[in-house]
Amino acid sequence: MTISTLLVGDIGGTNARFALATGDAARFEKSLDLQCADFATANDAIEHYLEQTQSGPPGAICIAAAGAVIDGVIDVTNNHWRLSEQDLRATFDVHTVRLLNDFAAVAYAIPLLKATDLENVGPAMPVELPAGDFRVAVVGPGTGLGIAGLYRSAGVLTPITGEGGHSGFAPATALQIAILKVLTKKFGRVSTERLVSGAGLVDVHAALAEVRGESSAVSQAAEIFALAAAEDSLAATAVNVFFEILGQVAGDLVLTLGATDGVYIGGGISRRYPEMLASSSFRAAFENKGRYRSLMERIGTRLIMHEQTGLLGAAYCAMELTRRN
Repeated sequence: MTISTLLVGDIGGTNARFALATGDAARFEKSLDLQCADFATANDAIEHYLEQTQSGPPGAICIAAAGAVIDGVIDVTNNHWRLSEQDLRATFDVHTVRLLNDFAAVAYAIPLLKATDLENVGPAMPVELPAGDFRVAVVGPGTGLGIAGLYRSAGVLTPITGEGGHSGFAPATALQIAILKVLTKKFGRVSTERLVSGAGLVDVHAALAEVRGESSAVSQAAEIFALAAAEDSLAATAVNVFFEILGQVAGDLVLTLGATDGVYIGGGISRRYPEMLASSSFRAAFENKGRYRSLMERIGTRLIMHEQTGLLGAAYCAMELTRRN
């Protein structure tokens, strides 16, 4: 096997990104973004990628996808695809295959990010990780809400993954309680992802309109951000609530994981609207943890500006796979 045959991927609810890991460090080349809706299966998308980039058969495959890995299978959340390590081995005649949660890949990428890949949200704090052991959290809204942790102990990186975005939403303000009541009528159980995701922002906007006795015909998150930028009151409030809840979730994650070395904010939404994130109630909500406020005030929150963090983490995993094999 040659290094150039390491196929890596990052699959979300909407987009699928593929590349080839290369070199002696976690790098990748020939990256290509595809729309999941354009392909019946993940295997079809992979075959299309290999054809488009004129790449040979892969010698190893490492793919991150939005969903839980159960017995070597991922049913992609918010998507019609199913990925199977066994099926990938058979289809592409490759022995070394690994599937991982998409935010596990983002977590693996954290130590590889440069200072220029990160922006402080809130107080200016050093973005460098400790030289030794550390524990951090990662959270990011996109098509869904990704959540993970990462710790390094004795030089070994270990991601902490799950489906935290599907945990129950806990409102922290009177307005959030009012929004929750509206969403409960629509969904029954309301997970955090029902509010903190692209579709979630649309639902927050609609629920807020109902609370105010106004109308809402907006169907896309991008429209709401555009209206907020134009100082539309309803949209601006919806965006602030969106980022406020993201801050609450990030703070809860710190307390749950003991991630006192920082929180990293991923996902495409936050990266596209950094000014709105910075001017929102995100940081105030993050710090608003009662008796633990003083601890939260000392913890950095950093926005990931790197556009393909999932691929970077998958490339790291691919290199580790080949190193061990």
